[in-house]
Amino acid sequence: MLYLFYSITIALLLPAFMLPDFLSKMSSGNASNNIGKADHRVLGDESWSNRENSQNCNLFPIDTAAAAEFTPARKSGFYDLKIWAGSSVAIDAASGTILHYDNGRKRTQIASLTKMMTAVLAAENIKDLDEEITITTEALNVPGTVVGCPTSVFCNANRMYRGEKVKAEDLLKAMLMNSANDAASAIGIHIAGTQERFVEMMNQKARDLGLKDTNFCTPSGLETDGAEDQCYSTAYDIARIASYSLKHGLIWDIMKIPEGKFYSADGKYMHELKNTDILLEEIPNCLGGKTGFTPLAGKSLLLGSADASGQHRIIAVVLNDEQRWQDMRTMVDWIFENYEWK
Repeated sequence: MLYLFYSITIALLLPAFMLPDFLSKMSSGNASNNIGKADHRVLGDESWSNRENSQNCNLFPIDTAAAAEFTPARKSGFYDLKIWAGSSVAIDAASGTILHYDNGRKRTQIASLTKMMTAVLAAENIKDLDEEITITTEALNVPGTVVGCPTSVFCNANRMYRGEKVKAEDLLKAMLMNSANDAASAIGIHIAGTQERFVEMMNQKARDLGLKDTNFCTPSGLETDGAEDQCYSTAYDIARIASYSLKHGLIWDIMKIPEGKFYSADGKYMHELKNTDILLEEIPNCLGGKTGFTPLAGKSLLLGSADASGQHRIIAVVLNDEQRWQDMRTMVDWIFENYEWK
């Protein structure tokens, strides 16, 4: 009774423009229980993304959304998607609208999907991609996939050599097509002097893009021994980086190349490359993709695709997914079956 008396008294003292909002809060129970709920909601959180209008929730900067001529909307007969990734996200590249979300802000290791950020910084900091980069011992001293060795125990072509000079664009190809860790390290060292300083640039770029759940450790995506839990991102943040990278057409042109080769600057050494993404020829209007794997991160995949008109582009990401190829096919098909751009 005392609570009711105080409530009525406060309501009578409120300015008229505040009264409807106050009464609305009171009608749902104790007003103090609702204070701050909207402020603490995580954008893309499960409870939010499943709402009827979640596909219209723009998480990109406002000017980006305003520049989008079309935005996606759910078709009538829309049905939900279920895949088996540890986390997954799909967004409309132009507006940033979330099309699919499942644990999209779960922090986890992302392995070679990290190389998308390395590629962005290369495109923005190397003015002439014909520039020659000298391969150092530090760049070569990395485990896992390297030029000439698709796995750490299998080499089917020439590795790069200490002191070899390679064009920057060829290192980009090795990094994005072949997922070569030595190529990524060489690019980082060339740009910043050391891998550590390059990682600082990567994390600053992530902050500039407004990404709150990302911390890079290496240019390649290899985790740092003893500090693996400090190397992380999310499906949503990686989708944001990939969408941003579309402004650099060369990155995506390279990721569409199925196989190739490059030579050292003096023509002495030839290195063969094969794209690790097997969906390039299978996904209609595929823009390109990037694979990732470490034992901690599991198998991951990022892919860009467009609708039949080629006007509307999406970015899809699956992390820690043993069925990444099939799940990516399913997700891309589902998006273009269930959304239309207006």
